[in-house]
Amino acid sequence: MEHVKILLQESDLPTHWYNVVADMPNPPAPPLGPDGQPIGPDALAPIFPMAVIEQEVSRERWIPIPDEVRQALLMWRPSPMFRARNLERALGTPAKIYYKYEGVSPAGSHKPNTAIPQAYYNKLEGVTRLTTETGAGQWGSSIALAGRMFGLQVRVFMVKVSYQQKPFRRSMMETWGAEVFASPSIHTQAGRDALAKDPENPGSLGLAISEAVEEAASRADTKYSLGSVLNHVILHQTVVGLEAKRQMELVGEYPDVVIACCGGGSNFGGLAFPFLADKAAGRQVRLVAVEPTSCPTLTRGHYAYDFGDSAGLTPLLLTYTLGHDFIPPGIHAGGLRYHGDSPLVSQLVHEGILEAKAVAQLATFEAGILFARHEGIIPAPESNHAVRVAIDEALACKESGEPKVILFTLSGHGHFDMAAYDAYFAGKLQDYDYPEEALQEALQRLPKVPGRC
Repeated sequence: MEHVKILLQESDLPTHWYNVVADMPNPPAPPLGPDGQPIGPDALAPIFPMAVIEQEVSRERWIPIPDEVRQALLMWRPSPMFRARNLERALGTPAKIYYKYEGVSPAGSHKPNTAIPQAYYNKLEGVTRLTTETGAGQWGSSIALAGRMFGLQVRVFMVKVSYQQKPFRRSMMETWGAEVFASPSIHTQAGRDALAKDPENPGSLGLAISEAVEEAASRADTKYSLGSVLNHVILHQTVVGLEAKRQMELVGEYPDVVIACCGGGSNFGGLAFPFLADKAAGRQVRLVAVEPTSCPTLTRGHYAYDFGDSAGLTPLLLTYTLGHDFIPPGIHAGGLRYHGDSPLVSQLVHEGILEAKAVAQLATFEAGILFARHEGIIPAPESNHAVRVAIDEALACKESGEPKVILFTLSGHGHFDMAAYDAYFAGKLQDYDYPEEALQEALQRLPKVPGRC
């Protein structure tokens, strides 16, 4: 019989995370303080545990995964890989399509891969409480789960438009014991200030980050936890790509193109970065990050130093950005609505090592439905972006006759996002291209960094 599932044993769970910094052609640009000078690890101590800070600045290629973390990950890892044979036949393509399925986690996405180690390291340092933000709710539910596993209280500031669109993700967080507030909220100064300016503010990830960071910095028992963007988060996600490489070896294949959706960068980096090590060694492989046209950070944003949050509480990061005060449209791919991107992903795109593509909302749902009707799994709206580009690549192979190998991450299932599919079937969803004038306005509002262009 033709293989459909490529499965690993529990003993195949990686013992180390892969740190892409060791194989980057240029060292990462440093985070800066308000004076324009690079900051040291101590500047992050008020909001992160020291073990996480050490990972954030590490240049080591391999970082051991603690046994306690590996044991927790075994609840669902290693995750399966599938050959999308039914989809291939439906498309009539000579391409081989593989997808790494992360929807098998308890939270239904890839996010627990980093939530669990973050909760573990905080617990080791005596932290009893975490604050965080969430967009679509995948991250909030994941850190709620991890907090429950390690005995930590969790408070989540959820972007208001997603809080309203995705009530069942809120229910998941509360089931695992987390507090959830719509952001902007009345619980922080950043939230109150935003509501004073606009009582109908729909919220943004940048604003929710401001609320979570503000609260963490004001309490000795509390640290901040985040689900994407920073180096340590992508580090934890590399279990996805490391497993995928092993699974491809089992079937004697190697991808010509690796694809993942990209909001803050952790899902994309988690799959793609272990393959970048091969690319650095001379292997030919394309690595493609996919984002929405309504939030085109990598494809149209400014490559500049900017804050990671709306209120300017975070260090300055060199990243592709739409401006830290960006208020995104209410598209259903809530996890892809961040104003910036991972500094590591941004630098590698800027240097031409990674590719970035933007796709429109309606085309992603069209792709997700086609996928579901042939492969059975209903993808999350975020994952539909990767599905769209994987299908486009397969159709290009149909035109050229090339039998390429395509690999993408199906980063989560859409079981809690069916309202989005209802809206699509009812014709209520629209495409939205972020206007050029807004990009230019954002350029004028970027922070002026002393001594930097």
